Amino acid sequence: MISFIIPAYNEERLLRRTLESIKSAAASLVEPFEIVVANDASTDRTAEIAAVHGAVVTTNHHRQIAATRNAGAKAARGDLFIFVDADTVVSKATVHGAVKAMRNGAVGGGCAVKFDGWLPLYARVLEAVVMPLYRTAGLAAGCFLFCTREAFDAVGGFDESLFGGEEAMMSQSLKRRGRFVVLRASVSTSGRKLRAYSAREILGLLARLALSGPKSVRRREGLEVWYGERREDPEFGAGASIR
Repeated sequence: MISFIIPAYNEERLLRRTLESIKSAAASLVEPFEIVVANDASTDRTAEIAAVHGAVVTTNHHRQIAATRNAGAKAARGDLFIFVDADTVVSKATVHGAVKAMRNGAVGGGCAVKFDGWLPLYARVLEAVVMPLYRTAGLAAGCFLFCTREAFDAVGGFDESLFGGEEAMMSQSLKRRGRFVVLRASVSTSGRKLRAYSAREILGLLARLALSGPKSVRRREGLEVWYGERREDPEFGAGASIR
């Protein structure tokens, strides 16, 4: 069985399209699948929407992405895991590519990523530069990472001492266990943070992460882009959730 695992915090606005894209992409698979939504302290209709769409819903109050991903994996029944962010739309090509890679011996991998909607100039430059670098480095983006249950258990899951960058560390850990692939097929993830935060804020955060390394993501402080007060997405206006 294939388990799609979605960490979610107050994602009522975008979760539906993510769930629908997964069900559409997985419908043609020749094996069963399930969707697990790890609901992390949501105060909106996230859990309700997930249940209506047939997902298994777990509830926790970590407010920490690595721990929430692990909580979803703990509830999953499949032998293949595909972690998808709640603001990400997957494609049939990407899902089938991930399953095929794992069935052919890969321990895990990721895919190409595109941001949806209008993006400011600095964000378009980042997308053109950073995402190819991620691929060249053989790292999976956090919005879509897949691995076998066996490999997941062998590396101990996502590192819960990290409040960010856990997907890069997971990618490195998995690569030490076997073949790790980054698919050419892509997913579309929300560009809301890039629209809601200024170039100074985003570039400043990236500079701090680059200079300080792993120690900069071992606490919430300084990571307001992920854990701070939510901002409206300028593209959608009031009610849009930022994470």
